[in-house]
Amino acid sequence: MSGKTLTRMDLSEAVFREVGLSRNESAALVESVIQYMSDALVKGEQVKISSFGTFSVRSKAERLGRNPKTGEEVPISPRRVLSFRPSHLMKDRVSRGNLRDKA
Repeated sequence: MSGKTLTRMDLSEAVFREVGLSRNESAALVESVIQYMSDALVKGEQVKISSFGTFSVRSKAERLGRNPKTGEEVPISPRRVLSFRPSHLMKDRVSRGNLRDKA
């Protein structure tokens, strides 16, 4: 793994280069998309991006966990967790290691 992390700034810069919006407009667009996705997830909706994957929120029930140091049993409270399922196209692309498809 390269250790590089894709950031909001990187996404904004890509929109700036690819679409031709100003840097401020590109940053606002990226923020707007992220906010829209976040709002949908908070409401319990799925966010499906074709050829990329699906984000969804799952409810996890209360369960008993164990402290690894002491072995003591500890209750883990119920919670909602974010999950991501990549599309088959994304899985295939990642496994091939292609940086960009030429299609």
